[in-house]
Amino acid sequence: MPGEFLRHLFAHPLTAELHVHDPATTELRQQVICTKPFLKAIYDEWYSMLAAGVPPGEGGVLELGSGGGYCERYISGVITSDVFWCPTVQVVLDAQQIPFRNGSLRAIVFTNVAHHVSDLRRFFAEASRCLRRGGKVLMIEPWVSPWSRFIYSHLHHEPFCPEAEDWSFPSSGPLCGANGALPWIVFARDRHRFESEFPELVIEQIWPFLPFRYLVSGGVSMRSLMPGFTHGLWAGLEAALKPCMSSLAMFAFIALRRR
Repeated sequence: MPGEFLRHLFAHPLTAELHVHDPATTELRQQVICTKPFLKAIYDEWYSMLAAGVPPGEGGVLELGSGGGYCERYISGVITSDVFWCPTVQVVLDAQQIPFRNGSLRAIVFTNVAHHVSDLRRFFAEASRCLRRGGKVLMIEPWVSPWSRFIYSHLHHEPFCPEAEDWSFPSSGPLCGANGALPWIVFARDRHRFESEFPELVIEQIWPFLPFRYLVSGGVSMRSLMPGFTHGLWAGLEAALKPCMSSLAMFAFIALRRR
């Protein structure tokens, strides 16, 4: 398959021989991000967006899937977590069973986590329980567009099934199981169903963006396809194409607010 050939050809040497389930892979991904200037600029932007959305006031801020990132540099006092132990996390937890008191959090933040949760309904129920009034779920997740359908279906290793009927999938491991289309399914295709089932979680914002930069950065598993100094040029191109994001976006920033 062309996608498999390209992933093998451009595989990042730090993680090429490691399995996705290996915690060492997650630990090394922070090093990968920080040594690829183009990719690091994207993550800096992501964490800035999440930080800007965190509401003020009382309550903790929980990050899910923290092992390979550095959100704590942007959100002071954030509680870092992951599904297995890594040196960078404070709490080991499953997003479907969050070990925090009712109403004790003012935000739950994450990047590229929701589409790995095998039963999103359980996560939404837990998030609703743990968030205080006015608290938020802030996420950056893959998104469905004509362009992203082609890329995720042909060049990405994770399952991508926009036609899936349900919001769940059989779990095959904490990081292998996925449906990259799930955030779009829940918040776009099945939006009315989400609003009916979880009326206490208001969809405050959906911003589709990032059609090219993550792709040419090589992400966390491949070598960068562009030098770091070109990031500003690519960002400018994407800004000029903002009216076309419904056709081009590969990711979306999504904000939910607890009533």
